[in-house]
Amino acid sequence: MSFLKASALRLAIPCRARYFRSISTGRPHFPCVDAHAQRESQLRRKISSAPKTVLRDEECESGPEPPYARPNPTTYTVYHHASPMPLAYGSSLHSFDVAYETWGNLSPAKDNVILLHTGLSASSHAASTALNPTEGWWEKHESILLICTNVLGGCYGSTGPASIDPTTGRHYATNFPILSVFDMVRAQFYLLDHLGIDKLYASVGCSMGAMQSLAAGWLHPERVGKVVSISGTARSSPSAVAMRYAQRSGMNPLSKLESWLYYDTSPPHTGMKLARQIATITYRSGPEWDQRFGRQLKTLRDSQPSQSWPRQPALCPDFLIETYLDHQGEQFCLKYDANSLIYISKAMDLFDMTEDALKGLQLQPILKDSDYLSDAPMHKTSHSKSHPPPTHPPPYLNSLAKGMKPLAKIPVLVLGVQSDILFTVEQQREVADALRMAGNDQVVYYELGGVWGHDTFLLDVLNVGSALRGFLS
Repeated sequence: MSFLKASALRLAIPCRARYFRSISTGRPHFPCVDAHAQRESQLRRKISSAPKTVLRDEECESGPEPPYARPNPTTYTVYHHASPMPLAYGSSLHSFDVAYETWGNLSPAKDNVILLHTGLSASSHAASTALNPTEGWWEKHESILLICTNVLGGCYGSTGPASIDPTTGRHYATNFPILSVFDMVRAQFYLLDHLGIDKLYASVGCSMGAMQSLAAGWLHPERVGKVVSISGTARSSPSAVAMRYAQRSGMNPLSKLESWLYYDTSPPHTGMKLARQIATITYRSGPEWDQRFGRQLKTLRDSQPSQSWPRQPALCPDFLIETYLDHQGEQFCLKYDANSLIYISKAMDLFDMTEDALKGLQLQPILKDSDYLSDAPMHKTSHSKSHPPPTHPPPYLNSLAKGMKPLAKIPVLVLGVQSDILFTVEQQREVADALRMAGNDQVVYYELGGVWGHDTFLLDVLNVGSALRGFLS
C-alpha cells in the first residue's frame, strides 16, 4: 500500500467513526409520526366512549376551496324506495334511501326542474337553505326548481356501505353490492317519479356528476331536456383508473377484510388520509401549486431553532405544499366513509359508454316511442367547424359514438379545462366528437384555461357560470 493511500485511510477512519457516532447518539425524531399516532389514539378513545356520536368537522381556511360540511340529517329529505332494485352487475338492493335537497319552486307546467349531480364525495347540499345556511356550490337558482341528491353508495343520507342491511340488521360494509353510475341514476329517477316530475329541463353534473348527467340522458332520453357535462368523461381512462386504484390501495381493504367492519370501532384513518392526499394532487395542477406555494417552507415554531441559513430540513411535512396535503388528508378522513370511497370510486372506474361495454351490461335506454332515434343518422367524423375532428382518433371512438346514440337528440354542453390532469381536455373533446358522430347537431363545446385543474368547476365561478347560463337560458 502506498504512503498516500495509507495516510488517506488513517484520516478517513476517524472521520467516518465520528460521523457514525454523531448520527447514532440519539434516536431519530419524527414529530409528524408522533402526532399522527396521538391523533389515532384520540379517535379511538372518542369512538369507544361514544360510538354513536358524529364527529364534527373542523373549519378549514387553507385556501380558495369552497367549504365542505357533513350535513345534519335534519337538513335534508329522504326518499325511501321500498321495493328491490336490480343492479347493473347482477346484484340487487332490497330497498334503498336517497337523500336530497331542493331549492326554488316547481312551475305549474313542471318544466323547470334541473337535476344536479355531484362529484364523488359531495353531499346533497348544493346551496344554502333555511335549515342549513352553509353556502354550497350553486347559490343561483332563480326561476328553477333545483334538486340535488347524495348518490347511492354515499354516506350522507343515501344508502351505502355504512347503512344497515335490512336483511341482516348489520352494516353492509364490504357486503354492499358493486354499483355502476347507471344504478345511481336509476335511483335518482325513482325519486323523480316519487316527486311527480316526468321530464327534466336539464341534467347537470361535474366530475363524476358529469358521468351521471350523461347516463341520465342515455337512460331516459325522452325525459331529459338538456345535458351538461363539466370536467367529466364518457369512458374512464386508464390514467384515471390508476389514480383511483392508488387511493384504494392506500387503504388496502383486501389485506384484512375484518378491519373494514369498523363502524363500531375506529375508521382507517391513515389510509383515508393518504387516499385524500393522492386525490388532492389529481384535483389541481402543477402551475397552481407553484403560484400558490412555490418552494416555501413552513414557519418554525418558537420552540424550534431560529431560521438561520442553512435551515435544518425535516423529514416531516416541511414545504408548504406538504403541510397543505397533510391538512387536506386529515380534514377529509373523518368526513367521509372509507367504504363509500371504495365503492363509488370503483363505479367511476367501471363507467364506459362504448357500445361494447353497454352491450356487456345488457343496458337499454328506456323509451316510450320505439322510433325515437330512427331519424338521427350517424356521422363518420365530428362535424364542427370550430372543433375539427381529431387527426388520430382513438380506436374506441366509433364504439363510443355508437354507444352514445341515445343522446343524439338532446342538446349537450361539454365543458373541459386545459389544466385538468384527472379528466383531461382530450377526454372532453372525445365526448363532443362521439356525440357529433352519433348524429347530435346540438353539441356546445368549451375549453377553459386557468391553473386550477380539475377543481376549476368549483373555483372559476365566473367562466363556468357564464357557460352554464348561456346554455341553459
